[in-house]
Amino acid sequence: MKVSAVFLAVLAGLGASTLVQAQTAVSSENNQTSTYRVNVVSRTTRAVSYKHRSGATMINFQGTNLMPAAAGEAKVESKRGALEIEAVFTGLDKPTSFGNEYLTYVLWAISPEGRPVNIGEVLVGDNHRSKLDVTTDLQAFALIVTAEPYYAVRLPSNIVVLENAIRSDTVGATEAVDAKYELIDRGGYIPTGYHFDPVVLNAKLPLEFFEARNAVRIAKSAGAESFASASYENAVSQMKRADDLATVRHVDRKSLIAQSREVVQTADDAREIAVKRIDADSVDADRDAAAAQVAEATAKSNEDMQGRRNAEAASIDAQQGQRDAEAESDRNRAAAATSDQQLQRAVQEREELRARLLQQFNAILATRDTARGLVVNLSDVLFDTGKYTLRPTAREKLAKISGIILVYPDLRLAIEGNTDSVGGDAMNQELSEQRAGAVRDYLAMQNIPLTSMTSRGFGRTQPVASNDTKEGRQQNRRVEMIVSGDVIGTTVGAVSQNLPLSNRP
Repeated sequence: MKVSAVFLAVLAGLGASTLVQAQTAVSSENNQTSTYRVNVVSRTTRAVSYKHRSGATMINFQGTNLMPAAAGEAKVESKRGALEIEAVFTGLDKPTSFGNEYLTYVLWAISPEGRPVNIGEVLVGDNHRSKLDVTTDLQAFALIVTAEPYYAVRLPSNIVVLENAIRSDTVGATEAVDAKYELIDRGGYIPTGYHFDPVVLNAKLPLEFFEARNAVRIAKSAGAESFASASYENAVSQMKRADDLATVRHVDRKSLIAQSREVVQTADDAREIAVKRIDADSVDADRDAAAAQVAEATAKSNEDMQGRRNAEAASIDAQQGQRDAEAESDRNRAAAATSDQQLQRAVQEREELRARLLQQFNAILATRDTARGLVVNLSDVLFDTGKYTLRPTAREKLAKISGIILVYPDLRLAIEGNTDSVGGDAMNQELSEQRAGAVRDYLAMQNIPLTSMTSRGFGRTQPVASNDTKEGRQQNRRVEMIVSGDVIGTTVGAVSQNLPLSNRP
């Protein structure tokens, strides 16, 4: 028998580290907001590699600090390509002690890669004991028991009450395997602002009936009513039939249990569809917003370029007219024509280089052409939230930008950090300086001379959109890199001597 140390995800109260990921979606139909949360946490436990061994082996269960009096044991035996598990548990308290939404317990098999598999519902008897006979196709796994709102959940909650413990007579080599799996945080079934009414258990009705009620309410709280309407309405109709069976004078428990389990499955399918739809809509919205930003920047750049070309063309015409008027001889007219040709050639070369750089930069990051120079925009999503650490995507894009700039050593860069109005002035000022400095330092690592760069933070003082909307605040959280120099016809002014030393080139 081979024993593996598997890092399982359980609640932070057991001494584990926690990472909370929150996702929100808004239905355009009825402006309903749905929120769900997933915790990814880690804890070390031991899993057994059973594989195709002959005979049976025993394994114990021990209670966590959520339910230290709980215990159990299981016999695991290989039969016809699957592993049969006969488990007995004692000392289990009512799951509702952890919250109104928790009605039952579920036994999970966790693979060394961190994949949880729901292998059976653990029903608590009057004497706090429970028996369970199940099978699994996994050959190496750990076993845990969690409190759940209904039996058909697809991810374990972080209410872990039991986990397997290797018996003293278990022999075999140990091997460390890093694994993490996702857990639904306590209260994660209930979105912000959603009221989950208490469940009053009726001893005359089976537990499955109340699990069905839970499943329908949780599906609704996850947004199924809007994002998986067909499946949700089907679950509601099935629940009505279950209610009818439960209200008759002589309840047919067998029929009511079968109907309730059908409700649980349909409602959980609706919840799963809604969660995936919300996630997909969020991805689509982010992609559309990014595409709109690029299109707007391109249009603005084209408009600015045309205006600048018209101005320069008018200037050239005026200079030519003045030279023609002042010319008194063929030699002067020839000299003026030569000078004009050289000027036009120089302007054309700067224009071509400027247009070429604009196209190259725009292929990497949104860039617009302004009187100050080519403004390359690094949006807020290229940094860790609230920090100045460059994400891998940002470093990759900046590396490409630097490769272009190194070809033209006469170019100059002015890096400016900006924030929205959320938070204090001092915090925003510091964050804007740090983000601008992070971009400057990374470009320096790419061999761009510090003497050709400046960095400065403006905090919240230079908004480009209203801070009253989420979209406006996202546009204001940015780092802009102004590329200039005589070689493209624009020069950014020298660095102010009043800047902090950390922001000078």
